[in-house]
This record gives sequence, structure tokens and C-alpha cells, in this order.
Amino acid sequence: MAVGIKQKDLVNKMVKKFLSSNFVVMLFHYDGIVDEWKDFGWSDHVIHISVVNQTKWWFAKRFLHPDIVAEYSYIFLWDEDLGVEDFHPEQYVSIIKSEGLEISQPALDRNKSEVHHQITARGRRTKVHRRTYKPGGGRKGCDGSSTAPPCTGWIEMMAPVFSRAAWRCVWYMIQGDRTKNVGVVDAEYIVHYGRPTLGGNEENEEHVNPKQRSMIGIN
Repeated sequence: MAVGIKQKDLVNKMVKKFLSSNFVVMLFHYDGIVDEWKDFGWSDHVIHISVVNQTKWWFAKRFLHPDIVAEYSYIFLWDEDLGVEDFHPEQYVSIIKSEGLEISQPALDRNKSEVHHQITARGRRTKVHRRTYKPGGGRKGCDGSSTAPPCTGWIEMMAPVFSRAAWRCVWYMIQGDRTKNVGVVDAEYIVHYGRPTLGGNEENEEHVNPKQRSMIGIN
């Protein structure tokens, strides 16, 4: 997880939840501030890497080589501004194993989150969904025959989870059948607060067109 000191409150909650489920946690400090995290009891039990003004994908490319993380079944490459009060890591892993999801994300709480694409929103009647439906002509609509993102095979990049095998592919080049092994887990959901990251000031933060946000598809 790429973290900055301004998101300390949310990061603390996430780290405690994952450590309590026996996960190994690695924090990438993009603002260069490490010592101020030492007041948390868990600070000595996580891995700290600090490089100023870099993104989580920059860190991942350099410090999460597939051979380095080969002993782990899943890689959670999450943003720092997520609410995990209703999320249970062990249950999530159990679900994606049983569903055969190689790339996934927890669904977003519709009421509390910034939802940019309908497919990432939580469905209350399902455990997992792999596609979304919406009316519209041509490319604007999504139905059962749709094969292109964001109708199916689509997750957003704030909270991706990769299997060991998928990460080895993703680390080099994303590929595979996006209609079968990519999905959103409805039974476990989180909150995306959409806070400014990389230390930016809220006053100066320009509204980002949802289409410009980082997404992932498997081609």
C-alpha cells in the first residue's frame, strides 16, 4: 500500500485488520515520512519502504517482483483511502478461491463511496458479480451479451487483488479471459472516500474526470 501521513487514520485501520488476519503488510511511503508511524504498535511488524513522490505502481514494479512475492497466494495492492469496517480479509480470500477469481476487488458501498463505474458497486443480492447491466444503445449499454469493459472483465484500481499466477502476468503485461476470472465480491465490501493522495492539498485538488482514473482490464 502506498501511504502518506495525511491518511494515517485510515491506514491504521487497514493495517490492523490485515495483520489480525495474519497478512504480511508492506507500506510504501510516497511522502518520505516514516518515523511518524512509529507511534502505532504495529509499526515494527510491517515492512516500510520510502521513496518520495512515487505511485503504488512504481513501488510495485520495483519491490513486488513475482519471484519475491511467490510465497504469497494473493497480492492486495490497495490505495490508502479505503474504509474496511465491513471488510473481512480471510472471508474475502475464501470467496475468491471458491469462485476462481484471479483478479478481483471488493465491491464498493453505494451510499458512502465515490463510485465511478457501476460494475464496481455492491450488489445486495449476490455474493460475486462479473458483469453489470444498464440500458443504452450501442456501446453505451451493458447486457448479457456484452464482452467489453466496463460491462464485464473490469475492476477499478483503488483496491485490486491478484492471485499469485495473475500477478506474474500483470507484473509484465495484463492478459487472459476477462469475462470469467475477473469479478467484484459483493459479500465483502469497503468504503472508498476519494481523499486527495500524494500529499495534495484539498483546496487545490482539481476534479478528476472518472474516465481519467486508472482502471484495469484483461485483454
